[in-house]
Amino acid sequence: MSVLVDLQNLNLGDVTEKVIAEYIWIGGSGMDLRSKARTLSGPVSDPVTLPRWNYDGSSTGQASGEDSEVILYPQAIFRDPFRRGNNILVMCDAYTPGGEPLPTNKRFNAAKIFSRSEVAAAEPWYGIEQEYTLLQKSANWPLGWPVGGFPGPQGPYYCGVGADKAFGRDIVDAHYKACLYAGINISGINAEVMPGQWEFQVGPAVGISAGDEVWVARYILERIAEMAGVVVSFDPKPVKGDWNGAGAHTNYSTKAMRDSGGYAVIKKAIEKLSLRHKEHISSYGEGNERRLTGRHETADINTFTWGVANRGASVRVGRDTDKEGRGYFEDRRPASNMDPYVVTSMIAETTILWQP
Repeated sequence: MSVLVDLQNLNLGDVTEKVIAEYIWIGGSGMDLRSKARTLSGPVSDPVTLPRWNYDGSSTGQASGEDSEVILYPQAIFRDPFRRGNNILVMCDAYTPGGEPLPTNKRFNAAKIFSRSEVAAAEPWYGIEQEYTLLQKSANWPLGWPVGGFPGPQGPYYCGVGADKAFGRDIVDAHYKACLYAGINISGINAEVMPGQWEFQVGPAVGISAGDEVWVARYILERIAEMAGVVVSFDPKPVKGDWNGAGAHTNYSTKAMRDSGGYAVIKKAIEKLSLRHKEHISSYGEGNERRLTGRHETADINTFTWGVANRGASVRVGRDTDKEGRGYFEDRRPASNMDPYVVTSMIAETTILWQP
């Protein structure tokens, strides 16, 4: 085993200029991450200079066997925390050989929105709170829970410390450091209300980079959990009953919101979100109706509400923003399995471009 570990940790820079690039993309379900590696002749820092690649879309539910080739376009580069050195992770999106984005390629439309001059001038910032649940591989049941049974009721687990309260901290801390190494602007982690559930925060990130960073952070988490023999679930309500669900609260601001007098801009943006509530809910993740019940720190899925420091509202404005008259707000509706390209671009489109 030690020989295997030594080989995995070989420093290629000692003997060659060649590097390994791990190309990452989103599969046919819209949530499954796929990746494969290729050798490059030397270090690369600009995704534009990377070669496009292809894969068998019939094996990912994205093409037929008769015409299975799908083309990967490199979009963002991150340092590889697994191979280290000059090796890289490459976030890609997927196209047909004719250059048409696949239906699962949500980055394409998001990039169009973020490239609009009005949106770029607004300088949209995002902070995404990605919740997830760690599951025992053999039982498909939350980590730390008795198989087929339940732990004590919620209360001691949120930001809890101790072997009877925090389950999977080794995975969480490894993920935190790996994301920092990769160049992801991960800003924190914490244990969540339901035992076995955790959260990491990405941001502030500007525009399309928020989606790239969340997806690569998810990829790194899946890889670390794979090594630990643990399953990562992004289900918005992994356990029925009196247990919190899992969301992806999305904090948002524009330059005008962050400047003096920004509270008025925030209120106008929230009003726009209220008018398009149904459209946003339909794009905020599958199974979200099981989570947005009006209980467990959520608003009812059919009703839009907002408030200051109200975690039971659709949109929450923080105390500091309310006091200072400028800042940001938090859209608490997105589910943990939301596509960050969809959610971030939709919020920008509604609050900046859309006119009631």
